[in-house]
Amino acid sequence: MRVGSFVLGAQFPGQGQGEALHRAVRSAEVAEEAGLDSVWLAEHHFVPYGTCPSAVTLAALLLGRTRRLRVGTAVSVLPTVHPVALGEQAALLHLTSGGRFSLGVGRGGPWVDLEVFGSGLKAYEQDFPESLDLLVRWLREPTVGADGERFRFREVPVVPRPSEALTDASGPEVVVACTSPASVRLAAERGLPMLLGMHVGDEEKAEMVALWRQHARAAGRSGDEIRGAAHVSAGVCQIADRRTDAVETLVKAMPGWLKQGLDAHTTVDGRPRSMRDPVAYTELLCGLHPVGTPRLCADRLAATSERTGISRFALLVEGSGDLAATEENVRRLGSEVLPHLR
Repeated sequence: MRVGSFVLGAQFPGQGQGEALHRAVRSAEVAEEAGLDSVWLAEHHFVPYGTCPSAVTLAALLLGRTRRLRVGTAVSVLPTVHPVALGEQAALLHLTSGGRFSLGVGRGGPWVDLEVFGSGLKAYEQDFPESLDLLVRWLREPTVGADGERFRFREVPVVPRPSEALTDASGPEVVVACTSPASVRLAAERGLPMLLGMHVGDEEKAEMVALWRQHARAAGRSGDEIRGAAHVSAGVCQIADRRTDAVETLVKAMPGWLKQGLDAHTTVDGRPRSMRDPVAYTELLCGLHPVGTPRLCADRLAATSERTGISRFALLVEGSGDLAATEENVRRLGSEVLPHLR
């Protein structure tokens, strides 16, 4: 089992954006010190829900500050960037880090980002498969050209070629954020592992893994490839000597962040949005994920792995909103939870 942290750079009420980013960087540095396997970096635009607008840029910083930790994006929002530009950045990080970079990509949402970056609503609603295929080709082939509906260009050499990395001849891994049967099928047909969100529980994640395997088999993927798919489960982790204390920490801090962060999202076309109740959502997350004593957290992770078949975790550890408490949470995850799992 491989356990990592999920870093949003969340801006809690009363905090500055620089404070949120400093906590994000420190939590990743402490994750390496504490023995965690990885850190996964979120990307958001124009909202305090997450203050990191470029997960690959922050990944570059953290790869330079660490020596062992795997650093991934969770996720780079593909409709707002050119797949070749993102592929070049991923190849650069893969080569210069000795293969420690993972590229997670997702479709994002119908947000105003699509207007600001000029990609338009079609990039979100229709063009994600084309963008994903072009990105994967860039990371796997020596030369690439395109003749699709959205991207058309002559064949050009891939420089730098990620397959030149001695650690992994196939280039950096690509993980796809999946929230619907359509995205599960998209990932499965391409043999790409899934990142499953923290808003769903074990039963739904198990169903998505089963669906992924079904589509992967139908697409002709080998049994070894299907069995070896390293899906990632996102969740929340808060450790305390008593479960009630861990829950209280999150229920006090997270609703304020969720309300101001999620309220700030603006749709590109004015479509109505349905909003979760922040307190109820926090309580739901506390029930779904490792929140409580170290032993409870270890048992919860083990149970999720057994029920879903997923052995990689990306855990939100900054739910308190406090730097010192976040660092302590990460250290306890490494020293008091991981030994139970190994």
